[in-house]
Amino acid sequence: MKLTRNGKPLYLQVMSIIKDRILHGMYPVDSTIPSEPQLEQEFEVSKITVRNAIKALVQDGYLETSSGRGTRVIRNTSSSKLSKLKRFTEVLVEEGHQIRKQLLRSELVDNEEGSEPARLFGSRCLRIERLYLLDNHPYIHFKHYVSAELVEVSAADLSAQSLYELLEEQGVVLDKHRDAFAVSVAPPAVREALGLHEQDAACLQRSRFSYGENGELIEYSVGYYNTKLHPYVVNYDG
Repeated sequence: MKLTRNGKPLYLQVMSIIKDRILHGMYPVDSTIPSEPQLEQEFEVSKITVRNAIKALVQDGYLETSSGRGTRVIRNTSSSKLSKLKRFTEVLVEEGHQIRKQLLRSELVDNEEGSEPARLFGSRCLRIERLYLLDNHPYIHFKHYVSAELVEVSAADLSAQSLYELLEEQGVVLDKHRDAFAVSVAPPAVREALGLHEQDAACLQRSRFSYGENGELIEYSVGYYNTKLHPYVVNYDG
C-alpha cells in the first residue's frame, strides 16, 4: 500500500491504518499484528516509521510489545471524541466479527434540486459511497454527504480510514448526531451492492445527521442494512 497523503508524517498514517484495522476486527484482541518487516514492505516505509507508529499505538493503549513474542492487540475500542459514533461497529467486533470497508466511489457531485443533500448543503457537495462487509459478506451500504468546502480527502485516505477520523484529524469535531430509522425499499444499485434479491428489497434504513460543536451540520448519511445477516444493535449504558 503506497501512502499518498500529503503533509502528514508517515508514521501517523501507518498508525491510523493499523488502528482502524484493530477497531474493525481485522486484528482482534489477543492477536499479534504483522511483524515490522511485513509492515515495512506493505506500506513501503522505513523501519523507524513502523516503530514510531507502533510506539504511538502502545502509548494509546491499543498494543503491547514484548521481546520475542511480537506486538499484541490489547484493546479494540476507540477512546476518541468520536467513540459514541462507533458503538455498533464495536459491538460487532466484540462479538468476534470482522468488519471490512470497501470504498465504492468518492466524488464532488451536483445535488439534485429538491433532494435532501441539496437542502442541507446547497447545489454541490462531496459524496462518499461505501460498502461494509461483515465477515466478507456485504452488510451495509452507505452514502455520506459532506460540504465541499469543509474537508479535503483523497480516495486513498478514505480507503484506509473512517470519514469521522479524517474529519477529526482536520480539526472538525463531531459533537452530536441524530439518527432516524425506517423500513425502506433499497434502490436497485444498493440491492445489487448488498447482494439482495428483489423480494428482499425492504431494508432497515438509517439516516444520520452529524453536528459540530456550534450546532452546524457537518455530515449527512443514508445507510441500508442487510439485517437478515445481522440485526442492528443499540447498547444503552446505565
